[in-house]
Amino acid sequence: MKVHVLQHVSFEGLGNMEAWLREREAQVSFSRLHESPLLPDVAELDDMDLLVALGGPMSVNDEAAFPWLAQEKRLVAAAIERGIAVLGVCLGAQLIAAAQGARVYPASEKEIGWHTISGTSRLASVFQFPDRVDVFHWHGETFDLPANAIHLARSASCMNQAFQLGKRVIGLQFHLEVTRQSMAGMLDHCVADLTAGRYVQPADRIRAVDEQRYAALEPLMYGVLDWLVA
Repeated sequence: MKVHVLQHVSFEGLGNMEAWLREREAQVSFSRLHESPLLPDVAELDDMDLLVALGGPMSVNDEAAFPWLAQEKRLVAAAIERGIAVLGVCLGAQLIAAAQGARVYPASEKEIGWHTISGTSRLASVFQFPDRVDVFHWHGETFDLPANAIHLARSASCMNQAFQLGKRVIGLQFHLEVTRQSMAGMLDHCVADLTAGRYVQPADRIRAVDEQRYAALEPLMYGVLDWLVA
């Protein structure tokens, strides 16, 4: 299996997806856009089985500050058109939405910390989230669903938490991949985001979560990945 990862900042990596990839002896390559704006050519997509777009603190609308975003959206759109499996996490989900012509814009409220999502689809043709599960969030923007997308999950503050396009494209607004280490990286680099809000938890509450909460995310993350490459 060949997997390419679009990484936007050093502190938002694969997290618990690394173990899933190791188990499958995947060949993993990276575009580390925080180090270099170089992205694969569209022709290179034909060699890939899975494209993973990770999170980051920038907006998909920040093309003036990050010119590579325009090329990245074109790459994501081309991967979808070619039927390659695509997973988008947080910013990555917003990239999928934008690449398909949907609007990405500031949410009415930030959502940071451990909050409940609810699965919204029981169609056999899409990935099914539990009725209720606590997951990790860190976002201040949201998006409209792309045309023909199936809505998969919502939360109290954000309607569009997950969606699926066809069989092989899933966007997650939240972070199933998070580990204690990656969560600490977000807190270290983005603590200024923790302004007062109904859905913004303080740093000490975020840090206090026990290991069982992280462990509970792994089967759900692995289930999404298994679904995409089945």
